[in-house]
Amino acid sequence: MKKEYDFSDSVKNPYAKLLKKQVTLRLNIDAITYFKEMASQTGVPYQNLINLYLTECAHSSKKPKLKWD
Repeated sequence: MKKEYDFSDSVKNPYAKLLKKQVTLRLNIDAITYFKEMASQTGVPYQNLINLYLTECAHSSKKPKLKWD
């Protein structure tokens, strides 16, 4: 390895905004169970399924149905 590297000609990664960010969510056990069962059927990790679903909701501007008692 070199002692010093020259990054003067470097450019920002144009795909950096497309990267994922780790967050913590509190989900109902029913929701986790649903996605884990779907994961076992499809072979896709349940975290990826949740991400795919939430991304689809965001792209279609889907709003949750809120019902207050």
